[in-house]
Amino acid sequence: MAPRIKTSERIVQNSLELFNQQGERSISTNHIAAHMEISPGNLYYHFPNKQAIIAVLFSEYETLVDSFLRPPQGRAATVEDKRYYLKELLSAMWRYRFLHRDLEHLLESDPDLAARYRRFSQRCVIQGTAIYVGFVEAGILNMDRVQIESLTINAWIILTSWVRFLCTTRENSNHLSEQAIKRGVYQVLVLEAGFVTDQAREEVNALFEEFYVPLAQALEEVQ
Repeated sequence: MAPRIKTSERIVQNSLELFNQQGERSISTNHIAAHMEISPGNLYYHFPNKQAIIAVLFSEYETLVDSFLRPPQGRAATVEDKRYYLKELLSAMWRYRFLHRDLEHLLESDPDLAARYRRFSQRCVIQGTAIYVGFVEAGILNMDRVQIESLTINAWIILTSWVRFLCTTRENSNHLSEQAIKRGVYQVLVLEAGFVTDQAREEVNALFEEFYVPLAQALEEVQ
């Protein structure tokens, strides 16, 4: 028999589902309780408010990103590592897409979360820089220090604002597809195109093909 999932964990899972489907702003704790068929009092027993649920979801997201956003240890970077980062980023962005969609609103509503997010983004940029340094040292990309720094910042801006970009350019922003988010990951790959070395060109081109999603498909939901 499968072990019973604790109510607090079920609340977090259901909230993530609802926030992703309908946007965090349009979901209240009452909506979550009704969706789960529990009383609002039962929900408040576990979480005093919606912010507390969002804080747990952000912790999960942060732990997930921290787990993969680091240079390989004890060996040179490869193009396969690049593929791994892109796939993991896509998966994390898709699973926690509500965070990206309502980010400014979430951070304005919760100063503690805003402080945590600032530290998280600084850490991501530092790790992203280290990853790019590894690709340069491995002869996959050819960049100087300022180019590495600039590329890392540009990649971060694209990854953190891509979902909002989709929401402002599509008619139905509630139903984002994984393909639409995949195009955002592709946009990061494009940033690196001019820096790819001759020796890595063929392998990197294969990645371009793998992650490409036509823009029309990303901007209009294909049913």
